[in-house]
Amino acid sequence: MNRRPGFLTYGLLSAFLIGSAYPLWWSFVVGSGTNATRGETLPLIPGGNFLANAIKVLDAIPFWKALGNSIIVSGIVTVSVVTFATLAGYAFAKLRFRGRDGLMVFVIATLAIPTQLGIIPLFIVMRQLGWTGTLGAVIVPTLVTAFGVFFMRQYLVDVIPDELIEAARVDGANQFRVFLTVAVPAARPAMAILGLFTFMATWTDFLWPLIVLPPNNPTLQTALSQLQSGYYIDYSIVLTGAVMATIPLLVLFIGAGRQLIAGIMAGAVKG
Repeated sequence: MNRRPGFLTYGLLSAFLIGSAYPLWWSFVVGSGTNATRGETLPLIPGGNFLANAIKVLDAIPFWKALGNSIIVSGIVTVSVVTFATLAGYAFAKLRFRGRDGLMVFVIATLAIPTQLGIIPLFIVMRQLGWTGTLGAVIVPTLVTAFGVFFMRQYLVDVIPDELIEAARVDGANQFRVFLTVAVPAARPAMAILGLFTFMATWTDFLWPLIVLPPNNPTLQTALSQLQSGYYIDYSIVLTGAVMATIPLLVLFIGAGRQLIAGIMAGAVKG
């Protein structure tokens, strides 16, 4: 039986690829042209103004400071979420302790609470701590996420045999060493996926940084919003800034693509 993909499969994949990539290409085309380019029907050919528009972006907003803030915030949050979510996920998946299932249900239930409901009390807490206007107010509330804990728990519950953990304990390994030598190697594909998703979500976060950070100390997304102030909005400048802000994510996806595919395939054949 021939299991090779046929013409229909490649056609659908090509259509999905073009449909997914075109918005980014459209942004680049408009960003490399003028404000009038936005009114054209499905523009495909880029102009020659991208570098000039990029210079205008750098002059209009504190781009490099915002870029550095976004890298700091996204990097710290990603490392923290992956670390704590893996620790908690391993505990929920493989350790036996009183109240484990109830705590897991509570963690999952927090996913149903809209983020917007916690903004006002969270802002009050940050103001009482004196953290408003600092990057700590953006970093600390997201050091661990319920989704990350749930994701790692679901991955580790079946991928690590209980017999392997018992064998490590018989060899004299304590609980933390079992985690480092048994759980972490098995969890690397899932950790890579969680890290990628966390970095992307933190990088594109807009509402909370807009509320808690001042205009002179923004993250990249809030800095880009300053390009739309005033009565006249030059969308070629706005979209140039959007493309510039997307480049680090593209680099990250290309660099982490192998781990991402490995994690998806490991999840597909698990069990």
